[in-house]
Amino acid sequence: MAKANRTIKQAAPVHKNEVITASVTDLTYQGLGVAKVDGFPLFVTDALPGEKAEILVTKVLKNYGFARVQRLLEKSADRVELTDQLALTTGIAPLANLAYPAQLAWKKSQVQELFKKARLDVEVADTIGMADPTHYRNKAQVPARMINGRLETGFFRRGSHKLIPTDSFYIQDSAVDEAIRVTRDVLQEFGISAYDEEEDRGVIRHVMARIGKATGELMVVLVTKTKKLPEAEAIAAELKARLPKLESVIQNVNKAQTNVIMGYQNKVLWGKPAIEDILLGKKYLIGPNSFYQVNPETTAKLYQLAKEKAELKKTDIVIDAYCGIGTIALTVANDVAEVYGVELVEAAIDDAEENARINQVTNSHFVAADAPSQMLKWAEEGLKADVVFVDPPRKGLTADFIEAVSEISPKRLVYVSCNPATMVRDIKDLVDHGYALEGAIQPVDQFPQTTHVEAVAVLTK
Repeated sequence: MAKANRTIKQAAPVHKNEVITASVTDLTYQGLGVAKVDGFPLFVTDALPGEKAEILVTKVLKNYGFARVQRLLEKSADRVELTDQLALTTGIAPLANLAYPAQLAWKKSQVQELFKKARLDVEVADTIGMADPTHYRNKAQVPARMINGRLETGFFRRGSHKLIPTDSFYIQDSAVDEAIRVTRDVLQEFGISAYDEEEDRGVIRHVMARIGKATGELMVVLVTKTKKLPEAEAIAAELKARLPKLESVIQNVNKAQTNVIMGYQNKVLWGKPAIEDILLGKKYLIGPNSFYQVNPETTAKLYQLAKEKAELKKTDIVIDAYCGIGTIALTVANDVAEVYGVELVEAAIDDAEENARINQVTNSHFVAADAPSQMLKWAEEGLKADVVFVDPPRKGLTADFIEAVSEISPKRLVYVSCNPATMVRDIKDLVDHGYALEGAIQPVDQFPQTTHVEAVAVLTK
């Protein structure tokens, strides 16, 4: 006799390679359309809410599946017709098919939904965007592969390790695109091989290019598996001849079998070890390994907003946690008495100190340490800050960090987030430690054409 409470396994209502007609009701955080068949979700490439389409089921898992559009039957008014589908195919610009005003509205709604789920009653302002939301990235790290006996650069097909060669990346500065193209051509002409991760042989792993948007200075970095780069001097000379704004050619050696792009060993093949950029009136030296925001136009808006929300006074003591190369700390230094920065990466702190020197900032103090540990140390030493800026990694703040904030007891805490999901969690914890949200949450579109959104919040004691 069957047990009364036995669970009966239900088969998925669709199968691989089936073509069905479906309505798209939502958009995922990865920019995929959501269609449901008898409650079973399908995540559909190049599909927007409000659309009806014939879709081909490409993969079926236990609780969900994937599909792609075969034929659109009803189009969204917010659809952008793309002449080149590469941005979607590679995933470098998963929202490129969505009109920009609709992107900004969707990002606001994502932040609203996160706070709603957390049962926090807050106002979310309209997302701050860009006048031109394309070709904004000042940096590209592009993988290299051997295809038909030639070194090619491009991006991987979404969800795979198959390289799609390309000359244009849609969201990158045109000078960065040109640098990648020229570097690829030069490497081909010199017969340099790309690294094969399966065979663990070859030379070039990635080509990186970065530009100072305000200065126009250009850097090319050749990330190699090998310590020796054949024809290194000739390659550097040829790059200089073809790229008039080039100021630096670097070889970065990464011998490890890893997904991490950059190694720690750099060799200057030609020019300067770092290029320079200007952000909110301050100069910054940017080396091959430096963390520097990839969209300086929106970064300037973001930091200016954070500065205004801090309501700084000349007598204030300020802490910039997760300070990187010191961009927030140096942005506010002239408006306060003292500013302290902490960052785990020692090279970033070296950059921060050098940036303070070249900007003649004398009231900044930078420490290479784990931010939560250093915050606790400062609290134990009796440091009392008036304002704390936090710009943490995607994982957000730790319990130790929040405890230290409570001990240091700043009047204002300005939270700059690259992951609103962890921001919501942290705000709940900060509220439990005696802080209250002040004003609206402000989303900022730091990465147009992608699903990422930054947000700024202010908490007061």
